[in-house]
Amino acid sequence: MLRVVIAEDSVLLREGLTRLLTDRGMEVVAGVGDGAALVRTIDELHGAGALPDVVVADVRMPPTHTDEGVRACVELRGRYPDLGVLVLSQHVEQQYASELLAGSTRGVGYLLKDRVAEVREFADAVAQVAEGGTVLDPEVVQQLFSRSRRGDTLAGLTPREREVLGLMAEGRTNAAIAKQLVVSDGAVEKHVSNIFQKLGLGQSQGDHRRVLAVLAYLES
Repeated sequence: MLRVVIAEDSVLLREGLTRLLTDRGMEVVAGVGDGAALVRTIDELHGAGALPDVVVADVRMPPTHTDEGVRACVELRGRYPDLGVLVLSQHVEQQYASELLAGSTRGVGYLLKDRVAEVREFADAVAQVAEGGTVLDPEVVQQLFSRSRRGDTLAGLTPREREVLGLMAEGRTNAAIAKQLVVSDGAVEKHVSNIFQKLGLGQSQGDHRRVLAVLAYLES
C-alpha cells in the first residue's frame, strides 16, 4: 500500500484527493494546508521511521499563495531524495516546473489540476511517481517546449525524433509511443536510439538517458 501525504490549502479539495486515493487502495497518512506544515510533517514522519512514498502538493499555498508548495517540495527533495513529489497547478508555470526538474527527476511529477478529474489517470500518476517515475502533464510539456530555445543541441534531431522526445517527456513507454504514432515498436526504438546518440547520451548513463534527453530538450 502506497503511503501519501497531501498538501492543499483548500479543505474541500484536500478531502476529495484523500477519498480518491483511498478508494484506489492508497493510504493518506497526513493532510496539511501550507508549505511549512508539509516540511514539518515529512520531517516528523521521517524521524518516526515512517517516511511516505509520495507527496501530492499544490504549487501555490499560504501565506502568499505564490510558490510555497513547490519550494517546500524542492526543499524536501534535497533532504529526502527517495521521496516522490507530485505537484499540482491550476496553470502551467514554467519557472516552477523548471525548478522542480532542476535536480534529480526520479520520482517527480507536475500535473495540471484539471487532470485530477480523470481519476484513473491521476491515481496512476501518483503511483508512478511513488515508484520513481517521472510524470509531466502533456500541457506542461507542450508549453515548456514551445517556450524553450531550440539551440544547437537539438539541431540534428528530425521532426519525428522531436515528436518522439515530446512523448518521452510525458512519461510514455516505447510501446505507448508506438501506439500513439501508429508505428512499430522497432521504429520507436530506432528513433530513441538516434536521439540518445545525437544528444551524446551514452550507455553508461543507463535508464536515466530518457530523462536526460528530455532535460536537454527543455534547457537547450
